[in-house]
Amino acid sequence: MSRARTIRIGLGLAAVAVLLSLPLWGGRANMRLVIEICCYLTLAQMWNLLAGYAGIVSVGQQAWVGLGGYLMVSSALFLHINPLLAIPLAGLASALVAIPVGFLVFRLRGPYFAIGTWVVAEVFRLGFAQVSPLGGGSGLSLPATVVRDMAPNAATREGLIYYSAAGLAVGAVVLVYILLRRPIGLAFTAIRDSEEASSSLGVDTYRLKFVVWVLAAFGTALAGGILFLQKLRISPDAAFSVQDWTAFVIFIVVIGGLGAIEGPIVGVALFFTLRSLLSNYGSWYLILLGLLATVVMLAAPKGLWGLVHGRTGWELFPLRRKLIR
Repeated sequence: MSRARTIRIGLGLAAVAVLLSLPLWGGRANMRLVIEICCYLTLAQMWNLLAGYAGIVSVGQQAWVGLGGYLMVSSALFLHINPLLAIPLAGLASALVAIPVGFLVFRLRGPYFAIGTWVVAEVFRLGFAQVSPLGGGSGLSLPATVVRDMAPNAATREGLIYYSAAGLAVGAVVLVYILLRRPIGLAFTAIRDSEEASSSLGVDTYRLKFVVWVLAAFGTALAGGILFLQKLRISPDAAFSVQDWTAFVIFIVVIGGLGAIEGPIVGVALFFTLRSLLSNYGSWYLILLGLLATVVMLAAPKGLWGLVHGRTGWELFPLRRKLIR
């Protein structure tokens, strides 16, 4: 085993050990922060898979965050399903909804596709705002009886949500890595580099992009279910917020490194660091994020991880294949 691989495995095991042990020493505030970080990492990995590898630039991913959250709440309220069990059901249902939506938006190209995904998210938001049993435009909070179905006490409930979020984040990274290491990953890379050239070589770009679209909807909806289970309240404006669930995610991926698994990890770390330092500055916080993203895109088009990789050659998730003679 090479020294670089040993270091990568050691870092991975250390990260998993910290995640598993944090509830024992981190406290409730830190657990809630890590849950949010894990959900944003999942959202960023899904959007990076869409835009960074399949060339699908969606600005409507908040549709699946909100749909996952509302389906989780609806399943818990009306079907009396344990909220934790309702999360994977919400993910599967969202993936099914993504199929007809994909047939619709994939008829669009370029900026029209991006606008179309945003319009779909707005239709979802306006639609759920009309559903009175779910609180209409004001939203609703999960009743105490539903919350207690998860676990008898608050500490156990928070632990279950925490481990669900941590498992989802680790699973998202591992899933993307496995996909990109398989032959299908070569097709994604070809689509990223040139969709026209990959099509001429026999790559079924439409089918692959559609599969990624549905997979990203599934992962994004799972994150949405966990986010709103932690908040214990949901409303259309919060669930389908383009700023929280799409603009910030795009910032994370672009500044970290588009088209690299490490990019969202770096981007999430930087985003939450900046948020803790600058969030008290009101609208200046968003202005500074925008300026930083512009500077990074001009100075390092491949993001911060691309800059590091270009100068050092470091890879946490190596995807290149070696020719065996």
